[in-house]
Amino acid sequence: MLYQFYEFQRSMFYPVSAMSNVMAQVLTDSRYSFSHLPWSNRAAAGLELMHRLGKDYEKPAFNITTIEKNDSIVPIVEEVVEDKPFCRLIRFKRYADNAELAHAFENEPRVLLCAPLSGHHSTLLRDTVRQFLHDTKVYITDWKDARMVPLDEGNFHLDDYVDYIRDFIRTIGTDNLHVISVCQPTVPVLAALSLMAADDEPLPNTITMMGGPIDARKSPTDVNSLATNKSMRWFEDNVIYRVPGSYPGAGREVYPGFLQHAGFLAMNPDLHLKSHWDFYEHLLSGDDEDADSHRQFYDEYNAVLDMPAQYYLDTIRVVFQEYGLARGTWTVRGQVVDPSRIRGAALMTVEGERDDISGDGQTFAAHELCTGIDTKRHHHIMLEGAGHYGIFSGRRFRTRLYPQLLEFIKCYADTNQA
Repeated sequence: MLYQFYEFQRSMFYPVSAMSNVMAQVLTDSRYSFSHLPWSNRAAAGLELMHRLGKDYEKPAFNITTIEKNDSIVPIVEEVVEDKPFCRLIRFKRYADNAELAHAFENEPRVLLCAPLSGHHSTLLRDTVRQFLHDTKVYITDWKDARMVPLDEGNFHLDDYVDYIRDFIRTIGTDNLHVISVCQPTVPVLAALSLMAADDEPLPNTITMMGGPIDARKSPTDVNSLATNKSMRWFEDNVIYRVPGSYPGAGREVYPGFLQHAGFLAMNPDLHLKSHWDFYEHLLSGDDEDADSHRQFYDEYNAVLDMPAQYYLDTIRVVFQEYGLARGTWTVRGQVVDPSRIRGAALMTVEGERDDISGDGQTFAAHELCTGIDTKRHHHIMLEGAGHYGIFSGRRFRTRLYPQLLEFIKCYADTNQA
């Protein structure tokens, strides 16, 4: 009933949020006499804050329409390469307006960005996509909101995630392919590549794991503690609900996005309260640039999706309670996941010094598992001063980490695998 109650509350508050937005615009529009009253600025700021606290946040667009390369403006078009029930494989196609640029694009590496299925939409990696588009052909896994997937499409488990990654790699092809997984997908991506190696399938040139729980026993965080201190029955009884009848996925069991969002906020409540208060003061002082930065961040941060219940529960059990990948006990479709079978590809791991989601050493553990890769092909970066989000977006990512990732990719772009 919690999901239904949430939907009822949301529908009841919608008129208040919408009216707050209209009134805020009236009070700040010089064409209306209300905007010239002495208290209008303060009232408008309060109304906009109320609107943003109560509004619905839909999935944002990537909104990457152009990049600049070699003094040329390059149009970008999103293409759906493969459309599966729970995920789309998207390519950001670059269109060159001259032969020289087209030839340069043709010879550039291909990058598959494996986005998390852990609450936020894949647009959270917008900054990552935009940066890589300057030097590579970019593909991304765009996970669908489970409440929008009809029940007759069946369930989605962690094993299915592994299968999806394998299929997407086959679709793209491994010729000069470089796979990058961010956060949660480091585990199923490493599993997918391990199983492909075991089946003698060709592998990508490089594998990059960023801020993920390869071995969640190392430096456990609050996220790890929650997963280990509660039983599987507790998760089933307290965070799994059925999608209400107003959505295409009606009846599907999910971990609702609104519960995940509440968990995100609870991790740093003081930080978010301060951020909203600062936003209010920016509006009062007319600091449009900082106010707009706040809007952009929370438009993304507050947009969440429902996760399939089976996938979420599998992840809790396999990754955070049994440590199946690290212990070598995880089986997918009856086949043991053994990262030591991976050979030839180069391995890079990235961790943030201040990451409070994936603790120190959790991602580095991939090196301890991938013993079949020559030691000369093992690389690791500890990004100083970076939190979890700082390893794939923001200034530190663009100026300090990205050049190293690009150098790593180019170093192994043309090498033959063993």
